[in-house]
Amino acid sequence: MLIEHILLALILILALSIIAQPLSRWVHMPEASILVVLGFIVSELVIYAGFDTGLRADNFQAIIFYVFIPILVFESAYNLDKQALKNNLVVILVLAIIAMLMTCCITAALLFYGIGHEAGFPWLAALITGAIVAATDPVAVVAKLKEMNAPHRLSVLLEGESLFNDATAIVLFGLFLSMAVAAQSVGAVVPLSSTADVIIKFITIFIGGGLTGLAIGIFFGLLQKLIKKNIVRGAISLVVAYGSYIAAEHLMVSGVMSTLIAAISFSILSERYHRQCASSESTVAEIKYLWNVLAHIANVSVFLVMGAVITIDMFEHRWLAMLIAIFALLIARAVSVYGVLSLFSLFKELRVPLASQTVMVWGGLRGAVTLALALSLPTSLDYWWTIQSIAFGVVIFSLFVQAPTMKMLTTRLLGKESNL
Repeated sequence: MLIEHILLALILILALSIIAQPLSRWVHMPEASILVVLGFIVSELVIYAGFDTGLRADNFQAIIFYVFIPILVFESAYNLDKQALKNNLVVILVLAIIAMLMTCCITAALLFYGIGHEAGFPWLAALITGAIVAATDPVAVVAKLKEMNAPHRLSVLLEGESLFNDATAIVLFGLFLSMAVAAQSVGAVVPLSSTADVIIKFITIFIGGGLTGLAIGIFFGLLQKLIKKNIVRGAISLVVAYGSYIAAEHLMVSGVMSTLIAAISFSILSERYHRQCASSESTVAEIKYLWNVLAHIANVSVFLVMGAVITIDMFEHRWLAMLIAIFALLIARAVSVYGVLSLFSLFKELRVPLASQTVMVWGGLRGAVTLALALSLPTSLDYWWTIQSIAFGVVIFSLFVQAPTMKMLTTRLLGKESNL
């Protein structure tokens, strides 16, 4: 792609994001929903006019994984309330790891048996799909909760769960995808690895990524004390985000987990240092602003691209698979959230009231990360289009059904609950 095409695409993305904001307020829908619609309409008009958009399903893997995902993960981790995260870390990790694994497995099983086509949609396809749709992205929900002055802890639980389960989901996705590509390359059905092998590999990739990110985050967090210019400190944050991701991928561990831990450790050291240095009080705010802008562009780009690559054929040929996935995911989300949070009912400090659990079940929306993973699927897999169609269907349900009804549900449930 020529540099002028890249610049034109960036200008178009920013222009559409500006249009989407007032439209979102006018129709009372999430901005992401409007972006998907705008992406679809603009791409159809461009194609109707006889231009080739250049968008292909196999164009996205490198861009998604090496450009968008580090931005989305770093921004979420850097801006998260660290004290609230510490206070709720046990609950968040249980939700992000145990509940996420339960959601993935239950969804995969219901999809596999619901679709009932082992040749066209084998177990590995179901597991890949389960990992993709298990990643939550409650950005729109958290914004609504803050507008309604809902309990702060609920927002922290949703944001923290999303942040850590994105890392878990991406590690699982990479693990299952590598198995699927290996099976495809030999042209035969390769039996799934033993459960123990999968668990060991998952833990190795997950913890290895975390340790890599911790080392990089601490190193650059300490290094910034030698830097006097705020703009250079902002540049350091970019090095931390992308450097931690690329280093971990080079070491064949989780780049997402590396970026996540690097962002948290770098942020903690930054805030601690700037509290001690009165002349640098604005630095953290300026870095947060930089990452808010980058994350906005990344989110907008992902949703617009989704709208651009959606086709009517998906709904004509894969509507049943989409419906099965939506119901499977709702069941899996309910079972996993209610199940794991019931473990904390005996501990007063960790307990999450039932009404808030229900908000979390319905508020576990699917968004940018689910789209990013779906768009990154290699087209060499026979079932890539089915998985991508399912992921798009699930995200559309989140954007056009779950998100718009969250305010009503939250008002009814949390209006009766004040002890969260």
